[in-house]
Amino acid sequence: MTDFRSDTVTQPTPAMKQAMFDAPLGDDVFGDDPTVNRLQQLAAGMLGFEAGLYAASGTQTNLIALLAHCQRGEEAIVGQQWHTYRWEAGGMAVLGSIQPQPLEHQPDGTIALRDIEAAIKPDDPHFARTKLVVVENTTGGKVLPMQYMHDVAALAKRHNLHAHIDGARLFNAAVAIAQKENRDPVECARELAQGFDSVSLCLSKGLGAPVGSVLVGSADFIKQARRVRKMVGGGMRQAGIIAAAGAYALEHHVHRLADDHANAKALEQGLREVTAKHAKLGGKVVVHPAQTNILFIDVDGEVADGFLQHLAAQGVKVTAGLYRVDERAMKRIRWVTHLDVDANDVQRALDVVQGY
Repeated sequence: MTDFRSDTVTQPTPAMKQAMFDAPLGDDVFGDDPTVNRLQQLAAGMLGFEAGLYAASGTQTNLIALLAHCQRGEEAIVGQQWHTYRWEAGGMAVLGSIQPQPLEHQPDGTIALRDIEAAIKPDDPHFARTKLVVVENTTGGKVLPMQYMHDVAALAKRHNLHAHIDGARLFNAAVAIAQKENRDPVECARELAQGFDSVSLCLSKGLGAPVGSVLVGSADFIKQARRVRKMVGGGMRQAGIIAAAGAYALEHHVHRLADDHANAKALEQGLREVTAKHAKLGGKVVVHPAQTNILFIDVDGEVADGFLQHLAAQGVKVTAGLYRVDERAMKRIRWVTHLDVDANDVQRALDVVQGY
């Protein structure tokens, strides 16, 4: 069985488990868990910030950031498809009384700078006060370019707004940029975050830790974020036992993300070749480019259900949802490569598709 549903399904490696077993522990609510403290300092230092805060999930670190940056009745500019708006149960509105201002995406995954600027409300009592711009990188596996990130940060600063990155897969973006420019991925990640006020970094996706995310920012911001974390029930005690996995991931699993990207590219190329000549799938599948570790294919509605049933019966797990292209009903299938998917798993998946 090969699980392409998400990079959240990864299992901790034996070395990571050993790091968890060996971790010195304390009470993190009192601030004296040495392993949590080390993780927070490590993440902050890697991304060029003063301080960090460990929490249970990326949804929680994003929520903490939103609540720390915005007051009730203020507004955050977000993308229509970004996690903070679409996939976090409306937390900013429900728990923070923060108004989201969602904007449409460009084909490359960005939001046009002109649209962000046009969405900023004037200082008028009729409007919610715009306070925050949120960016997600990667978004749907697409890398938001370095210059775009700098431009968003500069735009926010010009309008006296805060800026936050949902960087759940920020190191995937950094690795992709680093490969093209022959640079160090950590250096690229730090540059991507430059000019932003906070970043949420997920440890349990491609980095392979079993649980947790880190929010990084200035010392004053993290002090406020720690209060918010308590407010939303996020204080943990001997959390070093899981934080150790996150520290191990940051120290050992960043550069290996390139393997996941290579496997996604091999899967993309293989699916394009196999489906083009396939008796049942020929002309009914569109394979989109994979920039990092996430690949999407669109399958015609007439054959999609049977194809998905075949994959499931052969032990190939994927996720899928309804999608429309030019009034045609399609199923958009997502394939995600990760620590527990290797080149042999990719080839096996291609063989299963060929056998449909």
